Amino acid sequence: MSNLVIIPTYKEKENIESIIRTIALLNTKFDVLIIDDNSPDGTSDIVKNLQTSFPNLHLMERPGKMGLGTAYIAGFKYALENGYSFIFEMDADFSHDPRDLERLFKACNEDGADVAIGSRYISGVNVVNWPLSRVLMSYFASIYVRIITGMRIKDTTAGFKCYKREVLESIHPDHIKSVGYGFQIEMKFTAWKLGYNIVEIPIIFTDRRLGASKMTGGIFNEALWGVLGMKLRSIFRKYPKK
Repeated sequence: MSNLVIIPTYKEKENIESIIRTIALLNTKFDVLIIDDNSPDGTSDIVKNLQTSFPNLHLMERPGKMGLGTAYIAGFKYALENGYSFIFEMDADFSHDPRDLERLFKACNEDGADVAIGSRYISGVNVVNWPLSRVLMSYFASIYVRIITGMRIKDTTAGFKCYKREVLESIHPDHIKSVGYGFQIEMKFTAWKLGYNIVEIPIIFTDRRLGASKMTGGIFNEALWGVLGMKLRSIFRKYPKK
């Protein structure tokens, strides 16, 4: 049984060493795969230097910014090819507390979940240091997604998750059409349509302290409009239940 944490990066030199060292100190063993999109600030060089001290640290370098979804799909393929049992998504900027990896792992390994989501909204609104406008945009986007899709998931755009291996095998990540943040919604929607048990684990989301945010209004609009296309495509697709 093995665990892989996938962390896409672009210009994360301020955070990358700290996040790797913090994960390495957890009681549960996690391998880490950094997928770097040719960061001009030397993020990948920092990872390469750390690999001599952390044998469970892996690096995938890509030629440029190719989208969050494609980064995770590359990571999922790597995980499946290398026999990992539990596959995690998280950000590099400490907006997700690395200690919560163990809670997501417990949900899937012990408590019967197929997908565990680190949820900002399952127990109220647990977001720190975001401007109110961004909190409202994120919160109401999740409501919009629930209305369109029929899912009951509170945090539909969450990017902190654990998948059992069989879920990714069934989803076939290459079939996912979304590239940006809509990718997070489409992965949840597909797992839900396939009948997998999805649970939300309450977390506190803290906006980054170092580095620059990659979120823009355009990215969020892409996710919102993409939901309609995703829902329409689902009408013509068969989802064999697990």
